[in-house]
Amino acid sequence: MSRTPRRNPRLRQREAAGNGTKPNHAAVVAIKSVHTLAWLSIESCVVYLLITGLAGRTDKRAGVAAAVVATETLVFAGNGFRCPLTGLAKRYGAESGSVTDIYLPRWFAHNLPAIHTPLLALMAYLHVRNLRRGRATGL
Repeated sequence: MSRTPRRNPRLRQREAAGNGTKPNHAAVVAIKSVHTLAWLSIESCVVYLLITGLAGRTDKRAGVAAAVVATETLVFAGNGFRCPLTGLAKRYGAESGSVTDIYLPRWFAHNLPAIHTPLLALMAYLHVRNLRRGRATGL
């Protein structure tokens, strides 16, 4: 199995500067921080949907959480299965990588789509099951 060699961060910064964008550490930190907070809020919706689905509860809050998760999924898919903020972070001089705009361990960030796909299917199954059984509450 061959690995793609990592590019030198200084080379990345020179390339960014050559494209008319100066490397800006503060901007990269801000982008990563905003994206990490967004990720945390979306993940809280995922956890809520899993818990309520397993508990047999489907309500308005689950609907709102599902809308948040669906919107994030559509944005991700609409951008070619790549986070829109990754390009922005790279443009301001972030280190090259699969997900450079989030404060997570690299292996975890790289595997997020593979982790979420089965979770999305499970959430959908659980809540559809709850609706069919008439276990929806507060709708």
